[in-house]
Amino acid sequence: MDKPGLRERKKEATRRRISDIATGLFALRGFDNVTVAEVAEAAEVSKMTVFNYFPRKEDLFWDRQTDRLTTLEAAVRERAPGESVPAALRRYHHELLTSGHPLSGVVENIYWFMKIVRASPALMTRALEFDHEIEETLVRVLADEVTDDVRARLIAGQLAAAMGSIYSIAIDRMLEVGDVEQVRREQVEVIDTAFDLLENGMGAYGS
Repeated sequence: MDKPGLRERKKEATRRRISDIATGLFALRGFDNVTVAEVAEAAEVSKMTVFNYFPRKEDLFWDRQTDRLTTLEAAVRERAPGESVPAALRRYHHELLTSGHPLSGVVENIYWFMKIVRASPALMTRALEFDHEIEETLVRVLADEVTDDVRARLIAGQLAAAMGSIYSIAIDRMLEVGDVEQVRREQVEVIDTAFDLLENGMGAYGS
């Protein structure tokens, strides 16, 4: 019998292979022109196997989002003693950026990725749903630390909005200048500015 670690690695390899094949088909023909059955056939698995890994067709394309929710929760729950939630998430975003992770938004293939997204209403809608899922994940995690549910939701909402802006700015700059190294340098300041505002507030800005 396989050890649990090996079994999990095999499952993740299968998940990644299905997603990579699907993404290739989406890039070639457009998201809305490819069926789950066609993805299953190309990956040499059953349609049910595809749905076991990806509950919705859109999740085949947004395959990193599950990783985002998992790593986001871990960044908050596993932060060092005395480290604030904003500080932990600041560090998390700098680590994504430094490692060149796709979730940083600063990657070479972002043009064709966003071209597919913007051509599909289903993918655009799913992207908005992910923003909500991020906020709800933070609400759930913070509820274990903050006794006031309203306060937990307000904090989660501000954190989620800041993180969404960080990602959007990265995407916009990549589409505008297309230079990974330039945008990566710029994003360091973007991340710090976003979390500085969260930690220190806007004060009387605009008065």
